[in-house]
Amino acid sequence: MAKINEFETATYAYSSKGKRRFSPEANMHYRYSSADELIKNTESLSEIIQHHMQHQVPRLKTLRNYYEAENETILRNNRRREEHLADHRAIHAFGEYVSNFMQGYMVGIPLKTQYPDDDINEKIRDMNRTNDADEHNSDLVLDQSIYGRAYELLYRSRQDEIRFSISDVLETFVIYDETIERNPVAGVRYIKSQFKDDVTVYLYTSDVIITYALGDDFKLTHQDEVAHAFKGVPIIEYENNKFRRGDFERVLNLIDLYDEAQSDTSNYMSDFNDAMLKIVGNLDIDAEEAKEMKKNNILMLQTEPDAEGRHSQADADYIYKKYDVQGTEAYKDRIKNDIHMFTHTPNTDDEKFSGNQSGEALKYKLFGLELKRSTKERLFKKSLRDRYRLINNIMSIAAEGSFDVNEISIIFTPNLPKSLKDEIEAFVKLGGDLSDETKLSMLSIIENPQEELEKIKNENPQTKAVSYDFPKQDDDDEQEEEVTDDE
Repeated sequence: MAKINEFETATYAYSSKGKRRFSPEANMHYRYSSADELIKNTESLSEIIQHHMQHQVPRLKTLRNYYEAENETILRNNRRREEHLADHRAIHAFGEYVSNFMQGYMVGIPLKTQYPDDDINEKIRDMNRTNDADEHNSDLVLDQSIYGRAYELLYRSRQDEIRFSISDVLETFVIYDETIERNPVAGVRYIKSQFKDDVTVYLYTSDVIITYALGDDFKLTHQDEVAHAFKGVPIIEYENNKFRRGDFERVLNLIDLYDEAQSDTSNYMSDFNDAMLKIVGNLDIDAEEAKEMKKNNILMLQTEPDAEGRHSQADADYIYKKYDVQGTEAYKDRIKNDIHMFTHTPNTDDEKFSGNQSGEALKYKLFGLELKRSTKERLFKKSLRDRYRLINNIMSIAAEGSFDVNEISIIFTPNLPKSLKDEIEAFVKLGGDLSDETKLSMLSIIENPQEELEKIKNENPQTKAVSYDFPKQDDDDEQEEEVTDDE
Protein backbone atom coordinates (compact mmCIF):
# COMPACT_ATOMS: atom_id res chain seq x y z
CA MET A 1 0.00 0.00 0.00
CA ALA A 2 1.65 3.16 -1.17
CA LYS A 3 -1.05 5.36 0.32
CA ILE A 4 -3.49 4.90 3.16
CA ASN A 5 -6.74 4.74 1.22
CA GLU A 6 -5.88 8.17 -0.19
CA PHE A 7 -6.39 9.84 3.20
CA GLU A 8 -6.79 13.59 3.01
CA THR A 9 -4.66 15.79 5.22
CA ALA A 10 -7.30 18.09 6.69
CA THR A 11 -7.46 20.71 3.95
CA TYR A 12 -10.78 21.83 5.40
CA ALA A 13 -12.11 22.57 8.88
CA TYR A 14 -15.44 21.77 10.45
CA SER A 15 -17.19 23.76 13.14
CA SER A 16 -20.62 24.07 14.74
CA LYS A 17 -21.41 26.96 12.34
CA GLY A 18 -21.29 24.68 9.31
CA LYS A 19 -23.70 22.00 8.20
CA ARG A 20 -21.64 19.31 9.90
CA ARG A 21 -20.08 19.51 13.31
CA PHE A 22 -17.32 16.96 12.59
CA SER A 23 -15.30 15.84 9.60
CA PRO A 24 -16.82 12.87 7.68
CA GLU A 25 -13.63 10.97 8.54
CA ALA A 26 -13.76 11.78 12.24
CA ASN A 27 -14.86 8.28 13.24
CA MET A 28 -13.48 5.97 10.57
CA HIS A 29 -11.46 2.79 11.28
CA TYR A 30 -7.86 2.63 10.11
CA ARG A 31 -6.97 -0.41 8.01
CA TYR A 32 -3.74 -1.79 6.56
CA SER A 33 -2.66 -5.02 4.92
CA SER A 34 -0.31 -6.26 7.68
CA ALA A 35 1.94 -5.14 10.50
CA ASP A 36 5.08 -6.14 8.58
CA GLU A 37 4.10 -3.92 5.66
CA LEU A 38 3.30 -1.07 8.02
CA ILE A 39 6.73 -1.32 9.68
CA LYS A 40 8.42 -1.26 6.28
CA ASN A 41 6.43 1.82 5.19
CA THR A 42 6.74 4.26 8.03
CA GLU A 43 5.46 6.99 5.69
CA SER A 44 2.08 5.27 5.77
CA LEU A 45 2.13 5.13 9.57
CA SER A 46 3.03 8.82 9.62
CA GLU A 47 0.02 9.63 7.40
CA ILE A 48 -2.31 7.71 9.68
CA ILE A 49 -1.02 9.53 12.77
CA GLN A 50 -1.37 12.87 11.01
CA HIS A 51 -4.90 11.98 9.94
CA HIS A 52 -5.83 10.99 13.49
CA MET A 53 -4.54 14.30 14.88
CA GLN A 54 -6.29 16.44 12.28
CA HIS A 55 -9.57 14.60 11.73
CA GLN A 56 -10.37 12.44 14.75
CA VAL A 57 -8.90 14.27 17.74
CA PRO A 58 -11.09 17.42 17.21
CA ARG A 59 -14.25 15.31 17.57
CA LEU A 60 -12.90 13.58 20.68
CA LYS A 61 -11.95 16.93 22.24
CA THR A 62 -15.42 18.33 21.59
CA LEU A 63 -17.05 15.33 23.27
CA ARG A 64 -14.71 15.71 26.24
CA ASN A 65 -15.58 19.40 26.48
CA TYR A 66 -19.30 18.69 26.56
CA TYR A 67 -18.79 16.05 29.23
CA GLU A 68 -16.82 18.54 31.33
CA ALA A 69 -19.57 21.19 30.86
CA GLU A 70 -17.40 23.33 28.57
CA ASN A 71 -20.12 23.48 25.92
CA GLU A 72 -18.45 25.01 22.90
CA THR A 73 -21.34 26.75 21.13
CA ILE A 74 -22.58 28.78 24.08
CA LEU A 75 -19.00 29.76 24.97
CA ARG A 76 -18.19 31.15 21.53
CA ASN A 77 -17.07 34.77 21.24
CA ASN A 78 -19.43 37.63 20.34
CA ARG A 79 -22.63 35.79 21.10
CA ARG A 80 -24.60 39.05 21.34
CA ARG A 81 -23.99 41.90 18.91
CA GLU A 82 -24.95 44.68 21.32
CA GLU A 83 -22.12 45.28 23.78
CA HIS A 84 -24.32 47.11 26.30
CA LEU A 85 -26.70 44.16 26.74
CA ALA A 86 -26.26 41.28 29.20
CA ASP A 87 -24.41 38.25 27.90
CA HIS A 88 -24.90 35.44 30.42
CA ARG A 89 -23.71 31.96 29.39
CA ALA A 90 -25.82 29.22 30.97
CA ILE A 91 -24.04 25.87 30.59
CA HIS A 92 -25.86 22.60 31.25
CA ALA A 93 -23.95 19.38 31.93
CA PHE A 94 -26.24 17.04 30.00
CA GLY A 95 -23.19 15.21 28.67
CA GLU A 96 -21.99 14.40 32.17
CA TYR A 97 -25.48 13.35 33.26
CA VAL A 98 -25.96 10.97 30.33
CA SER A 99 -22.53 9.30 30.55
CA ASN A 100 -22.51 9.02 34.34
CA PHE A 101 -25.99 7.53 34.25
CA MET A 102 -24.87 4.95 31.68
CA GLN A 103 -21.78 4.17 33.73
CA GLY A 104 -23.74 3.71 36.94
CA TYR A 105 -26.46 1.69 35.25
CA MET A 106 -24.05 -0.73 33.62
CA VAL A 107 -21.29 -1.20 36.22
CA GLY A 108 -22.63 0.50 39.34
CA ILE A 109 -22.83 -3.11 40.50
CA PRO A 110 -19.40 -4.47 39.46
CA LEU A 111 -19.45 -7.13 36.76
CA LYS A 112 -18.53 -10.66 37.83
CA THR A 113 -16.16 -13.12 36.15
CA GLN A 114 -16.32 -16.81 37.02
CA TYR A 115 -14.40 -19.86 35.82
CA PRO A 116 -15.36 -23.53 36.46
CA ASP A 117 -11.92 -24.49 37.79
CA ASP A 118 -11.37 -23.13 41.32
CA ASP A 119 -7.60 -22.66 40.96
CA ILE A 120 -7.91 -20.71 37.70
CA ASN A 121 -10.85 -18.79 39.10
CA GLU A 122 -8.76 -17.70 42.08
CA LYS A 123 -5.88 -16.63 39.81
CA ILE A 124 -8.23 -14.49 37.74
CA ARG A 125 -9.65 -12.92 40.89
CA ASP A 126 -6.16 -12.16 42.22
CA MET A 127 -5.26 -10.57 38.90
CA ASN A 128 -8.43 -8.44 38.96
CA ARG A 129 -7.71 -7.34 42.52
CA THR A 130 -4.14 -6.41 41.59
CA ASN A 131 -5.41 -4.25 38.72
CA ASP A 132 -8.44 -2.93 40.62
CA ALA A 133 -10.58 -4.32 37.81
CA ASP A 134 -13.87 -2.89 39.12
CA GLU A 135 -12.67 0.70 38.85
CA HIS A 136 -10.84 -0.06 35.61
CA ASN A 137 -13.96 -1.52 33.97
CA SER A 138 -15.99 1.44 35.20
CA ASP A 139 -13.55 3.86 33.55
CA LEU A 140 -13.74 1.87 30.31
CA VAL A 141 -17.53 2.13 30.30
CA LEU A 142 -17.32 5.87 30.92
CA ASP A 143 -14.89 6.40 28.02
CA GLN A 144 -17.15 4.27 25.83
CA SER A 145 -20.11 6.45 26.69
CA ILE A 146 -18.31 9.76 26.11
CA TYR A 147 -16.23 9.01 23.00
CA GLY A 148 -17.93 5.94 21.56
CA ARG A 149 -14.70 4.00 22.12
CA ALA A 150 -12.23 3.16 24.87
CA TYR A 151 -8.72 1.68 24.83
CA GLU A 152 -6.99 -0.71 27.19
CA LEU A 153 -3.25 -1.42 27.29
CA LEU A 154 -1.86 -4.70 28.62
CA TYR A 155 1.74 -4.96 29.79
CA ARG A 156 4.07 -6.83 32.12
CA SER A 157 5.11 -4.69 35.09
CA ARG A 158 8.56 -4.43 36.63
CA GLN A 159 7.31 -6.72 39.40
CA ASP A 160 6.61 -9.29 36.66
CA GLU A 161 2.85 -8.94 37.06
CA ILE A 162 0.23 -8.81 34.32
CA ARG A 163 -1.27 -5.34 34.33
CA PHE A 164 -3.91 -3.55 32.29
CA SER A 165 -4.58 0.19 32.21
CA ILE A 166 -6.67 2.79 30.42
CA SER A 167 -5.02 4.43 27.42
CA ASP A 168 -6.13 7.98 26.58
CA VAL A 169 -8.56 8.02 23.65
CA LEU A 170 -7.09 11.28 22.32
CA GLU A 171 -3.71 9.66 21.72
CA THR A 172 -4.53 6.02 20.97
CA PHE A 173 -6.00 4.06 18.05
CA VAL A 174 -5.97 0.55 16.58
CA ILE A 175 -5.21 -0.39 12.97
CA TYR A 176 -7.12 -3.37 11.55
CA ASP A 177 -6.39 -5.61 8.58
CA GLU A 178 -8.30 -5.50 5.30
CA THR A 179 -10.07 -8.84 5.70
CA ILE A 180 -13.78 -9.27 6.40
CA GLU A 181 -12.88 -10.32 9.96
CA ARG A 182 -11.15 -7.00 10.61
CA ASN A 183 -8.45 -8.37 12.89
CA PRO A 184 -6.16 -5.89 14.70
CA VAL A 185 -2.67 -5.72 13.19
CA ALA A 186 -1.24 -2.89 15.31
CA GLY A 187 -2.01 -0.42 18.06
CA VAL A 188 -0.58 3.11 18.25
CA ARG A 189 0.02 5.48 21.15
CA TYR A 190 1.64 8.86 20.61
CA ILE A 191 2.61 10.93 23.64
CA LYS A 192 3.47 14.61 23.46
CA SER A 193 5.98 15.83 26.03
CA GLN A 194 4.38 18.14 28.57
CA PHE A 195 7.10 20.80 28.52
CA LYS A 196 8.66 20.19 25.11
CA ASP A 197 7.43 19.77 21.57
CA ASP A 198 8.73 16.20 21.35
CA VAL A 199 6.25 13.48 20.34
CA THR A 200 7.02 9.82 21.03
CA VAL A 201 5.16 7.14 19.07
CA TYR A 202 4.72 3.56 20.32
CA LEU A 203 3.71 0.95 17.75
CA TYR A 204 2.38 -2.29 19.25
CA THR A 205 2.23 -5.37 17.04
CA SER A 206 1.49 -8.98 17.98
CA ASP A 207 5.10 -9.58 19.06
CA VAL A 208 7.06 -6.29 19.39
CA ILE A 209 6.78 -2.73 20.69
CA ILE A 210 8.60 -0.23 18.46
CA THR A 211 9.38 3.31 19.61
CA TYR A 212 9.65 6.22 17.17
CA ALA A 213 10.32 9.95 17.49
CA LEU A 214 7.86 12.08 15.51
CA GLY A 215 9.34 15.19 13.91
CA ASP A 216 7.67 18.47 12.97
CA ASP A 217 7.30 17.19 9.41
CA PHE A 218 5.61 14.00 10.73
CA LYS A 219 8.69 11.98 9.85
CA LEU A 220 9.24 8.95 12.09
CA THR A 221 12.69 8.12 13.44
CA HIS A 222 13.25 4.62 14.85
CA GLN A 223 14.51 4.65 18.45
CA ASP A 224 13.91 1.30 20.15
CA GLU A 225 12.31 -2.12 19.73
CA VAL A 226 11.26 -4.52 22.51
CA ALA A 227 9.63 -7.95 22.23
CA HIS A 228 6.56 -8.96 24.23
CA ALA A 229 4.87 -12.33 24.80
CA PHE A 230 1.16 -11.54 24.52
CA LYS A 231 0.95 -13.13 21.03
CA GLY A 232 -1.49 -10.43 19.99
CA VAL A 233 -1.83 -6.65 19.83
CA PRO A 234 -1.82 -5.59 23.52
CA ILE A 235 -4.04 -2.55 22.86
CA ILE A 236 -7.72 -3.52 22.94
CA GLU A 237 -10.51 -1.29 21.64
CA TYR A 238 -13.90 -1.27 23.40
CA GLU A 239 -16.60 0.03 21.06
CA ASN A 240 -19.79 1.63 22.34
CA ASN A 241 -21.82 0.61 19.30
CA LYS A 242 -21.40 -0.30 15.65
CA PHE A 243 -20.72 3.32 14.68
CA ARG A 244 -18.49 4.13 17.68
CA ARG A 245 -20.87 6.95 18.59
CA GLY A 246 -20.95 8.50 22.07
CA ASP A 247 -24.12 8.30 24.12
CA PHE A 248 -24.80 12.06 23.97
CA GLU A 249 -23.15 12.77 20.62
CA ARG A 250 -26.40 12.86 18.65
CA VAL A 251 -27.95 15.48 20.93
CA LEU A 252 -25.11 18.02 20.95
CA ASN A 253 -27.23 20.45 18.93
CA LEU A 254 -30.15 20.01 21.35
CA ILE A 255 -27.83 20.75 24.27
CA ASP A 256 -26.76 23.92 22.44
CA LEU A 257 -30.39 24.93 21.95
CA TYR A 258 -31.14 24.45 25.63
CA ASP A 259 -28.08 26.48 26.63
CA GLU A 260 -29.14 29.27 24.27
CA ALA A 261 -32.73 29.28 25.55
CA GLN A 262 -31.73 29.44 29.20
CA SER A 263 -29.09 32.08 28.48
CA ASP A 264 -31.58 34.24 26.58
CA THR A 265 -34.04 33.98 29.48
CA SER A 266 -31.36 35.11 31.91
CA ASN A 267 -30.29 37.91 29.59
CA TYR A 268 -33.91 39.07 29.32
CA MET A 269 -34.22 39.31 33.08
CA SER A 270 -31.03 41.38 33.28
CA ASP A 271 -31.97 43.59 30.35
CA PHE A 272 -35.39 44.22 31.87
CA ASN A 273 -33.70 45.86 34.87
CA ASP A 274 -31.96 48.22 32.45
CA ALA A 275 -35.06 48.97 30.38
CA MET A 276 -35.40 52.39 28.75
CA LEU A 277 -37.73 54.89 30.44
CA LYS A 278 -40.27 56.50 28.11
CA ILE A 279 -41.98 59.78 29.12
CA VAL A 280 -44.78 61.23 26.96
CA GLY A 281 -46.04 64.79 27.45
CA ASN A 282 -45.04 68.44 27.39
CA LEU A 283 -43.16 68.57 30.71
CA ASP A 284 -41.84 71.42 32.71
CA ILE A 285 -38.79 69.43 33.83
CA ASP A 286 -35.16 69.34 32.74
CA ALA A 287 -32.90 66.30 32.26
CA GLU A 288 -30.98 66.71 35.53
CA GLU A 289 -34.19 66.73 37.55
CA ALA A 290 -35.39 63.60 35.73
CA LYS A 291 -32.13 61.78 36.49
CA GLU A 292 -32.33 62.70 40.19
CA MET A 293 -35.94 61.52 40.45
CA LYS A 294 -35.16 58.24 38.68
CA LYS A 295 -32.20 57.72 41.01
CA ASN A 296 -34.56 58.00 44.01
CA ASN A 297 -37.21 55.80 42.37
CA ILE A 298 -39.61 58.75 42.20
CA LEU A 299 -40.96 60.37 39.05
CA MET A 300 -43.07 63.56 39.44
CA LEU A 301 -44.42 64.75 36.12
CA GLN A 302 -45.78 68.28 35.72
CA THR A 303 -46.96 69.39 32.29
CA GLU A 304 -46.72 72.90 30.86
CA PRO A 305 -49.95 74.75 30.02
CA ASP A 306 -50.88 75.08 26.37
CA ALA A 307 -51.86 78.31 24.57
CA GLU A 308 -55.36 78.15 26.07
CA GLY A 309 -54.01 77.59 29.60
CA ARG A 310 -54.96 73.93 29.82
CA HIS A 311 -52.50 71.30 31.07
CA SER A 312 -51.94 68.27 28.83
CA GLN A 313 -51.57 64.68 30.09
CA ALA A 314 -48.20 63.03 30.81
CA ASP A 315 -47.38 59.35 30.87
CA ALA A 316 -44.24 57.36 31.75
CA ASP A 317 -43.40 53.66 31.33
CA TYR A 318 -40.53 51.38 30.33
CA ILE A 319 -39.71 50.10 26.87
CA TYR A 320 -38.67 46.44 26.94
CA LYS A 321 -39.01 43.30 24.90
CA LYS A 322 -42.18 41.39 25.75
CA TYR A 323 -41.52 37.93 27.21
CA ASP A 324 -43.84 34.98 26.52
CA VAL A 325 -43.28 33.06 29.73
CA GLN A 326 -45.54 30.11 28.96
CA GLY A 327 -44.31 29.66 25.41
CA THR A 328 -40.63 29.96 26.34
CA GLU A 329 -40.87 27.47 29.21
CA ALA A 330 -42.77 25.01 27.02
CA TYR A 331 -40.04 25.32 24.40
CA LYS A 332 -37.30 24.58 26.93
CA ASP A 333 -39.23 21.63 28.36
CA ARG A 334 -39.64 20.20 24.88
CA ILE A 335 -35.90 20.42 24.20
CA LYS A 336 -35.07 18.84 27.55
CA ASN A 337 -37.50 15.97 26.96
CA ASP A 338 -36.02 15.38 23.51
CA ILE A 339 -32.53 15.14 24.99
CA HIS A 340 -33.69 12.45 27.40
CA MET A 341 -35.71 10.64 24.74
CA PHE A 342 -32.88 10.42 22.20
CA THR A 343 -30.28 9.42 24.80
CA HIS A 344 -32.65 6.86 26.41
CA THR A 345 -32.03 8.34 29.86
CA PRO A 346 -34.86 9.05 32.32
CA ASN A 347 -35.93 12.57 33.12
CA THR A 348 -36.11 12.35 36.91
CA ASP A 349 -37.75 15.81 37.04
CA ASP A 350 -40.75 14.43 35.19
CA GLU A 351 -43.75 14.03 37.49
CA LYS A 352 -44.71 10.84 35.64
CA PHE A 353 -41.37 9.28 36.58
CA SER A 354 -42.38 8.35 40.10
CA GLY A 355 -39.73 7.63 42.68
CA ASN A 356 -41.68 4.99 44.58
CA GLN A 357 -42.06 2.42 41.83
CA SER A 358 -40.59 -1.06 42.01
CA GLY A 359 -37.64 -2.19 39.95
CA GLU A 360 -39.93 -4.17 37.65
CA ALA A 361 -42.10 -1.13 36.95
CA LEU A 362 -39.01 0.95 36.20
CA LYS A 363 -37.82 -1.62 33.67
CA TYR A 364 -40.79 -0.88 31.43
CA LYS A 365 -40.03 2.85 31.51
CA LEU A 366 -36.37 2.10 30.82
CA PHE A 367 -37.04 -0.30 27.96
CA GLY A 368 -35.14 1.83 25.43
CA LEU A 369 -32.21 2.03 27.84
CA GLU A 370 -32.32 -1.76 28.26
CA LEU A 371 -32.01 -2.24 24.49
CA LYS A 372 -29.05 0.12 24.45
CA ARG A 373 -27.46 -1.61 27.43
CA SER A 374 -27.69 -5.02 25.78
CA THR A 375 -25.73 -3.74 22.76
CA LYS A 376 -23.07 -2.11 24.94
CA GLU A 377 -22.84 -5.25 27.05
CA ARG A 378 -22.28 -7.58 24.08
CA LEU A 379 -19.50 -5.41 22.67
CA PHE A 380 -17.89 -5.03 26.09
CA LYS A 381 -17.88 -8.79 26.64
CA LYS A 382 -16.29 -9.31 23.23
CA SER A 383 -13.38 -7.01 24.07
CA LEU A 384 -13.17 -8.38 27.60
CA ARG A 385 -12.61 -11.88 26.22
CA ASP A 386 -9.80 -10.44 24.08
CA ARG A 387 -8.22 -9.19 27.30
CA TYR A 388 -8.32 -12.61 28.93
CA ARG A 389 -7.17 -14.28 25.70
CA LEU A 390 -3.99 -12.20 25.74
CA ILE A 391 -3.58 -12.86 29.46
CA ASN A 392 -3.91 -16.59 28.83
CA ASN A 393 -1.24 -16.40 26.13
CA ILE A 394 1.35 -14.82 28.40
CA MET A 395 0.41 -17.03 31.37
CA SER A 396 0.98 -20.12 29.22
CA ILE A 397 4.43 -18.92 28.19
CA ALA A 398 5.33 -18.01 31.79
CA ALA A 399 4.15 -21.46 32.99
CA GLU A 400 1.59 -19.80 35.26
CA GLY A 401 -1.25 -21.98 34.02
CA SER A 402 -3.69 -21.74 31.16
CA PHE A 403 -7.44 -21.67 30.72
CA ASP A 404 -10.14 -21.73 28.06
CA VAL A 405 -11.31 -18.15 27.52
CA ASN A 406 -14.69 -19.35 26.26
CA GLU A 407 -15.32 -20.96 29.65
CA ILE A 408 -15.18 -17.62 31.48
CA SER A 409 -18.62 -16.47 32.55
CA ILE A 410 -19.03 -12.66 32.46
CA ILE A 411 -22.11 -11.40 34.32
CA PHE A 412 -23.50 -7.85 34.19
CA THR A 413 -26.10 -6.74 36.75
CA PRO A 414 -28.12 -3.62 35.86
CA ASN A 415 -28.01 -1.15 38.72
CA LEU A 416 -31.73 -0.59 39.30
CA PRO A 417 -33.26 0.69 42.55
CA LYS A 418 -34.85 -2.15 44.48
CA SER A 419 -37.26 -2.38 47.37
CA LEU A 420 -35.47 -4.09 50.27
CA LYS A 421 -38.83 -4.76 51.95
CA ASP A 422 -40.18 -6.65 48.93
CA GLU A 423 -36.93 -8.58 48.63
CA ILE A 424 -36.99 -9.66 52.28
CA GLU A 425 -40.66 -10.65 52.14
CA ALA A 426 -40.04 -12.81 49.07
CA PHE A 427 -37.03 -14.38 50.80
CA VAL A 428 -39.03 -15.22 53.93
CA LYS A 429 -41.90 -16.70 51.92
CA LEU A 430 -39.41 -19.08 50.33
CA GLY A 431 -38.45 -20.27 53.80
CA GLY A 432 -35.11 -18.49 53.98
CA ASP A 433 -33.36 -17.19 57.09
CA LEU A 434 -30.49 -14.80 57.74
CA SER A 435 -27.77 -14.62 60.33
CA ASP A 436 -28.02 -12.10 63.15
CA GLU A 437 -25.03 -10.20 61.76
CA THR A 438 -26.68 -9.82 58.34
CA LYS A 439 -29.92 -8.64 59.91
CA LEU A 440 -28.09 -5.98 61.93
CA SER A 441 -26.15 -4.85 58.85
CA MET A 442 -29.46 -3.83 57.25
CA LEU A 443 -29.94 -1.11 59.87
CA SER A 444 -28.47 2.28 58.96
CA ILE A 445 -27.82 3.07 62.64
CA ILE A 446 -25.48 0.07 63.00
CA GLU A 447 -21.98 0.76 61.68
CA ASN A 448 -20.32 -2.48 62.83
CA PRO A 449 -22.74 -5.47 63.15
CA GLN A 450 -20.10 -7.75 64.70
CA GLU A 451 -19.26 -5.17 67.36
CA GLU A 452 -22.97 -4.72 68.11
CA LEU A 453 -23.36 -8.49 68.62
CA GLU A 454 -20.48 -8.42 71.10
CA LYS A 455 -22.14 -5.59 73.01
CA ILE A 456 -25.40 -7.51 73.20
CA LYS A 457 -23.57 -10.59 74.41
CA ASN A 458 -21.77 -8.61 77.14
CA GLU A 459 -24.99 -6.98 78.31
CA ASN A 460 -26.75 -10.38 78.42
CA PRO A 461 -24.11 -12.91 79.45
CA GLN A 462 -26.69 -15.67 79.87
CA THR A 463 -27.87 -15.25 76.29
CA LYS A 464 -25.64 -17.15 73.91
CA ALA A 465 -27.43 -16.16 70.76
CA VAL A 466 -29.63 -13.28 69.79
CA SER A 467 -32.42 -13.91 67.36
CA TYR A 468 -34.10 -11.23 65.28
CA ASP A 469 -36.91 -13.12 63.60
CA PHE A 470 -38.89 -11.68 60.75
CA PRO A 471 -42.66 -11.37 61.28
CA LYS A 472 -44.37 -14.63 60.54
CA GLN A 473 -46.90 -14.90 57.77
CA ASP A 474 -50.65 -15.25 58.39
CA ASP A 475 -50.63 -18.92 57.33
CA ASP A 476 -48.08 -19.75 60.03
CA ASP A 477 -50.12 -17.92 62.68
CA GLU A 478 -53.23 -19.91 61.73
CA GLN A 479 -51.32 -23.19 61.99
CA GLU A 480 -50.08 -22.28 65.50
CA GLU A 481 -53.63 -21.46 66.58
CA GLU A 482 -54.86 -24.83 65.30
CA VAL A 483 -52.17 -26.66 67.29
CA THR A 484 -53.16 -24.77 70.44
CA ASP A 485 -56.82 -25.69 69.96
CA ASP A 486 -55.98 -29.37 69.57
CA GLU A 487 -54.07 -29.28 72.81
